Amino acid sequence: MFPTNRRQFLRTSANTALVSAVAMSLGKRLMASDEAAPDVKINHSVCKWCYPKVPLKDLCTAGKEFGLQSIELLAPKQAKVAQEMGLTCALITNPTVKTKHGKLGGISKAWNRVEHHEALLKVYEQRIIETKDLGLNNVICFSGNRAGLDDEQGMKNCAEGLKKLMPIAEKHGVTITMELLNSKKNHKDYMCDRTDWGVGLCELVGSERFKLLYDIYHMQIMEGDVITTIKKIKDSVSHYHTGGVPGRAEIDDTQELNYPAIMRAIQSTGYKGYVAQEFIPKRDDKVASLKQAIGICTI
Repeated sequence: MFPTNRRQFLRTSANTALVSAVAMSLGKRLMASDEAAPDVKINHSVCKWCYPKVPLKDLCTAGKEFGLQSIELLAPKQAKVAQEMGLTCALITNPTVKTKHGKLGGISKAWNRVEHHEALLKVYEQRIIETKDLGLNNVICFSGNRAGLDDEQGMKNCAEGLKKLMPIAEKHGVTITMELLNSKKNHKDYMCDRTDWGVGLCELVGSERFKLLYDIYHMQIMEGDVITTIKKIKDSVSHYHTGGVPGRAEIDDTQELNYPAIMRAIQSTGYKGYVAQEFIPKRDDKVASLKQAIGICTI
């Protein structure tokens, strides 16, 4: 209903102005709550596997020009090459080993089976030492698929094996980071597919040297509510990955996630680690897509 006289119009205008002022004040407070201290910056990394046709040295050279600081999911020998090129490797790839149970250490067969632990402990100890010798401090790991195993038992099994690994990780100052992956689309039956399961495992393991890789792409598919979750579980996270949803392509306005807002949320937690681009470029100029993503995530 429109005001019928000047006095009513003024009252209505005053109320509207008051509501607008309150809304603006609340908005500023909400924005401020998402702003990190000035010294908290996003450190930029990229997963090499997304650029299979770009030689490692070429990716290092190009990336350094637009703020890339790390190339990750490299084996130790590859990480040394990145270091020689002036970059680091924020996350060393997982070791694998062939046994009578099959190839262990990858996404589908890993820590959630007790019978895998002996072999995994040996190869992870070696990988931890290799990582430490390079002056690096983060190695990825996986839960394994369910394959009929109950989630609660799987968590207990993971914790049993990882607890045995933690004294080695703690001794050498290396963090073991388990990735959260979606089981709806990309990794059917993967066990560590929900944030609360991963956080529960962190609590069972009980070491500062065991954390989660919060993959924004995967968890948007599984759960959504990314920003709230990031703030809630900040103490359980050692690393972040990006990716456009849907399609795992470029992270610009062709997809649904607001990456500048997500980066501000990460900053607001005081996180000082790395955020790695893990999207698969669809455009012809793959490196240009990476440059664009680094720009989007530079807050």
